[in-house]
Amino acid sequence: MTAVATTTGAVRQLVGSSRPVSWVNTAYPFAAAYLMGGGGITPALVLGTVFFLFPYNLLMYGINDVFDYESDLRNPRKGGIEGIVLSDRWHRLTLWASALLALPFVVALVAAGTVLSTVVLAVTLAAVVGYSAPRIRLKERPVLDSMTSSTHFVGPAAFGLALAGGDWTLAAVAALAAFFLWGMASQAFGAVQDVTADREAGIGSIATVLGASTTVRAAIGLYAGAGVVALLTGWPGALSALLVVPYIASILPFRSLPDARCEEANAGWRRFLWINQVTGFLLTMLLIAIAWGR
Repeated sequence: MTAVATTTGAVRQLVGSSRPVSWVNTAYPFAAAYLMGGGGITPALVLGTVFFLFPYNLLMYGINDVFDYESDLRNPRKGGIEGIVLSDRWHRLTLWASALLALPFVVALVAAGTVLSTVVLAVTLAAVVGYSAPRIRLKERPVLDSMTSSTHFVGPAAFGLALAGGDWTLAAVAALAAFFLWGMASQAFGAVQDVTADREAGIGSIATVLGASTTVRAAIGLYAGAGVVALLTGWPGALSALLVVPYIASILPFRSLPDARCEEANAGWRRFLWINQVTGFLLTMLLIAIAWGR
Protein backbone atom coordinates (compact mmCIF):
# COMPACT_ATOMS: atom_id res chain seq x y z
CA MET A 1 0.00 0.00 0.00
CA THR A 2 1.40 3.40 -0.98
CA ALA A 3 1.92 6.24 1.47
CA VAL A 4 -0.84 8.23 -0.21
CA ALA A 5 -3.29 5.36 0.08
CA THR A 6 -2.33 4.84 3.71
CA THR A 7 -2.79 8.51 4.53
CA THR A 8 -6.11 8.61 2.69
CA GLY A 9 -7.31 5.55 4.56
CA ALA A 10 -6.29 7.04 7.91
CA VAL A 11 -8.02 10.36 7.20
CA ARG A 12 -11.15 8.55 6.05
CA GLN A 13 -11.25 6.53 9.26
CA LEU A 14 -10.67 9.59 11.47
CA VAL A 15 -13.37 11.62 9.74
CA GLY A 16 -15.76 8.68 9.79
CA SER A 17 -15.12 8.10 13.47
CA SER A 18 -15.99 11.75 14.22
CA ARG A 19 -19.57 11.21 12.93
CA PRO A 20 -19.82 14.12 10.41
CA VAL A 21 -23.61 13.96 10.53
CA SER A 22 -23.39 14.99 14.20
CA TRP A 23 -20.89 17.84 13.90
CA VAL A 24 -23.65 20.44 13.80
CA ASN A 25 -25.13 19.04 17.03
CA THR A 26 -22.20 20.41 19.03
CA ALA A 27 -21.01 23.37 16.96
CA TYR A 28 -24.49 24.86 16.59
CA PRO A 29 -25.30 24.99 20.35
CA PHE A 30 -21.97 26.71 21.03
CA ALA A 31 -22.34 29.29 18.27
CA ALA A 32 -26.00 29.98 19.02
CA ALA A 33 -25.37 30.45 22.76
CA TYR A 34 -22.30 32.61 22.12
CA LEU A 35 -24.20 34.91 19.78
CA MET A 36 -27.34 35.03 21.92
CA GLY A 37 -25.11 35.79 24.91
CA GLY A 38 -23.87 38.91 23.18
CA GLY A 39 -20.53 37.60 21.96
CA GLY A 40 -20.82 38.92 18.42
CA ILE A 41 -18.72 37.91 15.40
CA THR A 42 -15.29 37.49 16.99
CA PRO A 43 -12.21 35.26 16.66
CA ALA A 44 -13.42 33.36 19.74
CA LEU A 45 -16.67 32.51 17.93
CA VAL A 46 -14.79 31.15 14.92
CA LEU A 47 -12.28 29.27 17.07
CA GLY A 48 -14.96 27.68 19.23
CA THR A 49 -17.20 26.78 16.30
CA VAL A 50 -14.34 25.06 14.45
CA PHE A 51 -13.35 23.22 17.63
CA PHE A 52 -16.87 21.94 18.27
CA LEU A 53 -17.26 20.90 14.64
CA PHE A 54 -14.48 18.36 14.16
CA PRO A 55 -11.82 18.16 16.92
CA TYR A 56 -14.41 17.88 19.71
CA ASN A 57 -16.37 15.18 17.90
CA LEU A 58 -13.23 13.23 17.04
CA LEU A 59 -12.26 13.33 20.72
CA MET A 60 -15.72 12.21 21.80
CA TYR A 61 -16.45 9.52 19.25
CA GLY A 62 -12.87 8.48 18.55
CA ILE A 63 -12.30 7.41 22.16
CA ASN A 64 -15.66 5.66 22.07
CA ASP A 65 -14.83 3.76 18.87
CA VAL A 66 -11.48 2.59 20.21
CA PHE A 67 -12.74 1.24 23.51
CA ASP A 68 -16.05 -0.07 22.11
CA TYR A 69 -14.35 -1.92 19.25
CA GLU A 70 -15.29 -5.43 20.34
CA SER A 71 -18.96 -4.60 20.88
CA ASP A 72 -19.09 -2.56 17.65
CA LEU A 73 -17.98 -5.63 15.70
CA ARG A 74 -21.15 -7.38 16.89
CA ASN A 75 -23.42 -4.38 16.35
CA PRO A 76 -25.31 -4.58 13.01
CA ARG A 77 -26.05 -0.83 13.13
CA LYS A 78 -22.40 0.11 12.78
CA GLY A 79 -20.94 0.87 9.40
CA GLY A 80 -23.25 3.64 8.17
CA ILE A 81 -24.76 6.91 9.32
CA GLU A 82 -24.79 5.68 12.93
CA GLY A 83 -21.04 5.24 13.11
CA ILE A 84 -18.23 3.20 11.63
CA VAL A 85 -16.38 0.22 13.02
CA LEU A 86 -12.97 1.81 13.51
CA SER A 87 -10.30 -0.59 12.28
CA ASP A 88 -7.97 -1.63 15.10
CA ARG A 89 -5.12 -0.65 12.79
CA TRP A 90 -5.96 2.99 13.49
CA HIS A 91 -6.72 2.85 17.22
CA ARG A 92 -3.44 4.30 18.43
CA LEU A 93 -3.50 6.98 15.74
CA THR A 94 -7.07 7.91 16.64
CA LEU A 95 -6.26 8.40 20.32
CA TRP A 96 -3.21 10.52 19.55
CA ALA A 97 -4.94 12.52 16.82
CA SER A 98 -8.01 13.23 18.94
CA ALA A 99 -5.88 14.52 21.82
CA LEU A 100 -3.32 16.49 19.81
CA LEU A 101 -5.89 18.08 17.52
CA ALA A 102 -8.04 19.22 20.44
CA LEU A 103 -5.17 20.52 22.60
CA PRO A 104 -4.31 23.78 20.78
CA PHE A 105 -7.99 24.72 20.57
CA VAL A 106 -8.49 24.08 24.27
CA VAL A 107 -5.44 26.15 25.17
CA ALA A 108 -6.60 29.03 22.97
CA LEU A 109 -10.17 28.92 24.30
CA VAL A 110 -8.95 28.91 27.88
CA ALA A 111 -6.71 31.89 27.13
CA ALA A 112 -9.64 33.74 25.54
CA GLY A 113 -12.06 32.98 28.35
CA THR A 114 -12.66 33.46 32.04
CA VAL A 115 -12.49 31.26 35.10
CA LEU A 116 -16.15 30.36 34.65
CA SER A 117 -15.83 29.46 30.96
CA THR A 118 -12.72 27.39 31.75
CA VAL A 119 -14.57 25.44 34.44
CA VAL A 120 -17.49 24.79 32.06
CA LEU A 121 -15.09 23.63 29.34
CA ALA A 122 -13.25 21.38 31.80
CA VAL A 123 -16.49 19.73 32.93
CA THR A 124 -17.57 19.24 29.32
CA LEU A 125 -14.27 17.63 28.30
CA ALA A 126 -14.26 15.44 31.42
CA ALA A 127 -17.70 14.16 30.40
CA VAL A 128 -16.43 13.46 26.88
CA VAL A 129 -13.43 11.45 28.04
CA GLY A 130 -15.13 9.82 31.02
CA TYR A 131 -18.01 8.51 28.92
CA SER A 132 -15.90 5.86 27.16
CA ALA A 133 -12.49 5.75 28.86
CA PRO A 134 -11.50 2.49 30.59
CA ARG A 135 -12.31 2.16 34.30
CA ILE A 136 -14.51 5.27 34.30
CA ARG A 137 -16.91 4.16 31.53
CA LEU A 138 -19.79 6.43 32.48
CA LYS A 139 -21.67 5.08 29.46
CA GLU A 140 -22.07 1.80 31.37
CA ARG A 141 -23.48 3.41 34.50
CA PRO A 142 -27.28 3.54 34.18
CA VAL A 143 -28.82 7.03 34.34
CA LEU A 144 -25.34 8.55 34.54
CA ASP A 145 -24.96 7.41 30.93
CA SER A 146 -27.88 9.61 29.86
CA MET A 147 -26.74 12.54 31.98
CA THR A 148 -23.17 12.38 30.69
CA SER A 149 -24.25 12.02 27.08
CA SER A 150 -26.52 15.05 27.43
CA THR A 151 -23.60 17.03 28.84
CA HIS A 152 -21.73 16.38 25.59
CA PHE A 153 -24.22 18.63 23.78
CA VAL A 154 -25.38 21.03 26.49
CA GLY A 155 -21.77 21.65 27.55
CA PRO A 156 -20.84 23.50 24.32
CA ALA A 157 -23.91 25.72 24.73
CA ALA A 158 -23.11 26.52 28.36
CA PHE A 159 -19.50 27.19 27.38
CA GLY A 160 -20.62 29.51 24.58
CA LEU A 161 -22.73 31.54 26.99
CA ALA A 162 -19.91 31.70 29.55
CA LEU A 163 -17.27 32.59 26.94
CA ALA A 164 -19.44 35.42 25.63
CA GLY A 165 -19.89 36.78 29.15
CA GLY A 166 -23.65 36.47 28.82
CA ASP A 167 -26.08 36.86 31.70
CA TRP A 168 -27.32 33.68 33.38
CA THR A 169 -30.93 34.79 33.35
CA LEU A 170 -33.93 32.58 34.09
CA ALA A 171 -34.54 32.29 30.34
CA ALA A 172 -30.96 31.19 29.67
CA VAL A 173 -30.87 28.65 32.51
CA ALA A 174 -34.29 27.31 31.52
CA ALA A 175 -33.14 26.89 27.92
CA LEU A 176 -30.06 24.94 29.04
CA ALA A 177 -32.12 22.81 31.44
CA ALA A 178 -34.68 22.01 28.73
CA PHE A 179 -31.84 21.10 26.37
CA PHE A 180 -30.36 18.85 29.07
CA LEU A 181 -33.63 16.95 29.56
CA TRP A 182 -33.98 16.63 25.78
CA GLY A 183 -30.47 15.19 25.62
CA MET A 184 -31.17 12.66 28.35
CA ALA A 185 -34.36 11.55 26.59
CA SER A 186 -32.58 11.15 23.28
CA GLN A 187 -29.72 9.10 24.73
CA ALA A 188 -32.11 6.88 26.67
CA PHE A 189 -34.22 6.13 23.62
CA GLY A 190 -31.10 5.51 21.55
CA ALA A 191 -30.04 2.84 24.05
CA VAL A 192 -33.31 0.92 23.67
CA GLN A 193 -32.37 -0.60 20.31
CA ASP A 194 -29.26 -2.17 21.85
CA VAL A 195 -30.83 -3.78 24.94
CA THR A 196 -30.30 -7.37 23.75
CA ALA A 197 -26.84 -6.80 22.28
CA ASP A 198 -25.65 -4.88 25.35
CA ARG A 199 -26.90 -7.53 27.75
CA GLU A 200 -25.18 -10.27 25.75
CA ALA A 201 -21.95 -8.24 25.80
CA GLY A 202 -22.26 -7.52 29.53
CA ILE A 203 -22.62 -3.78 28.90
CA GLY A 204 -24.86 -1.79 31.21
CA SER A 205 -27.09 1.13 30.22
CA ILE A 206 -30.24 2.83 31.37
CA ALA A 207 -32.14 0.60 28.92
CA THR A 208 -30.61 -2.69 30.08
CA VAL A 209 -31.66 -1.85 33.65
CA LEU A 210 -35.13 -0.43 33.02
CA GLY A 211 -36.00 -2.52 29.99
CA ALA A 212 -37.13 -1.32 26.57
CA SER A 213 -40.70 -0.24 27.28
CA THR A 214 -39.94 1.50 30.58
CA THR A 215 -37.01 3.34 29.02
CA VAL A 216 -39.16 4.55 26.13
CA ARG A 217 -41.75 5.84 28.60
CA ALA A 218 -39.03 7.54 30.61
CA ALA A 219 -37.79 9.20 27.42
CA ILE A 220 -41.31 10.41 26.66
CA GLY A 221 -41.49 11.88 30.16
CA LEU A 222 -38.12 13.58 29.75
CA TYR A 223 -39.13 15.09 26.41
CA ALA A 224 -42.35 16.34 27.97
CA GLY A 225 -40.36 17.75 30.90
CA ALA A 226 -38.10 19.57 28.45
CA GLY A 227 -41.16 21.15 26.87
CA VAL A 228 -42.51 22.30 30.23
CA VAL A 229 -39.17 23.81 31.27
CA ALA A 230 -38.88 25.56 27.90
CA LEU A 231 -42.02 27.52 28.78
CA LEU A 232 -39.95 29.35 31.40
CA THR A 233 -37.85 31.01 28.71
CA GLY A 234 -40.59 33.59 28.14
CA TRP A 235 -42.11 34.80 24.89
CA PRO A 236 -41.32 33.98 22.12
CA GLY A 237 -38.78 31.46 23.43
CA ALA A 238 -41.62 29.47 24.96
CA LEU A 239 -42.60 28.43 21.44
CA SER A 240 -39.61 26.06 21.55
CA ALA A 241 -41.71 23.87 23.84
CA LEU A 242 -43.58 22.75 20.73
CA LEU A 243 -40.37 21.30 19.27
CA VAL A 244 -40.54 18.28 21.59
CA VAL A 245 -43.84 17.17 20.05
CA PRO A 246 -42.28 15.46 16.97
CA TYR A 247 -39.90 13.52 19.21
CA ILE A 248 -42.69 12.30 21.46
CA ALA A 249 -44.84 11.37 18.48
CA SER A 250 -41.93 9.50 16.91
CA ILE A 251 -41.19 7.24 19.90
CA LEU A 252 -44.72 6.86 21.25
CA PRO A 253 -45.38 3.70 19.18
CA PHE A 254 -42.56 1.96 21.07
CA ARG A 255 -43.95 2.59 24.57
CA SER A 256 -44.85 -1.10 25.00
CA LEU A 257 -41.93 -2.55 23.06
CA PRO A 258 -40.77 -5.86 24.61
CA ASP A 259 -37.07 -6.36 25.19
CA ALA A 260 -36.95 -9.26 22.71
CA ARG A 261 -37.94 -6.88 19.89
CA CYS A 262 -35.79 -3.94 20.99
CA GLU A 263 -34.09 -3.70 17.58
CA GLU A 264 -37.37 -2.37 16.14
CA ALA A 265 -36.66 0.91 17.95
CA ASN A 266 -33.98 1.58 15.34
CA ALA A 267 -36.73 2.86 13.04
CA GLY A 268 -37.56 5.52 15.62
CA TRP A 269 -33.87 6.34 16.06
CA ARG A 270 -33.43 6.89 12.35
CA ARG A 271 -36.42 9.21 12.37
CA PHE A 272 -34.79 11.04 15.27
CA LEU A 273 -31.75 11.85 13.12
CA TRP A 274 -33.95 13.52 10.51
CA ILE A 275 -36.28 15.20 12.99
CA ASN A 276 -33.17 16.93 14.35
CA GLN A 277 -32.65 18.62 10.99
CA VAL A 278 -36.19 20.03 10.91
CA THR A 279 -36.28 21.14 14.55
CA GLY A 280 -32.82 22.64 14.17
CA PHE A 281 -34.09 24.82 11.33
CA LEU A 282 -37.18 25.86 13.29
CA LEU A 283 -35.09 26.65 16.36
CA THR A 284 -32.80 28.79 14.22
CA MET A 285 -35.77 30.76 12.93
CA LEU A 286 -36.97 31.24 16.52
CA LEU A 287 -33.56 32.46 17.68
CA ILE A 288 -33.42 34.92 14.80
CA ALA A 289 -36.86 36.22 15.81
CA ILE A 290 -35.71 36.62 19.41
CA ALA A 291 -32.53 38.44 18.35
CA TRP A 292 -34.52 40.64 15.94
CA GLY A 293 -36.89 41.64 18.71
CA ARG A 294 -34.16 42.80 21.07
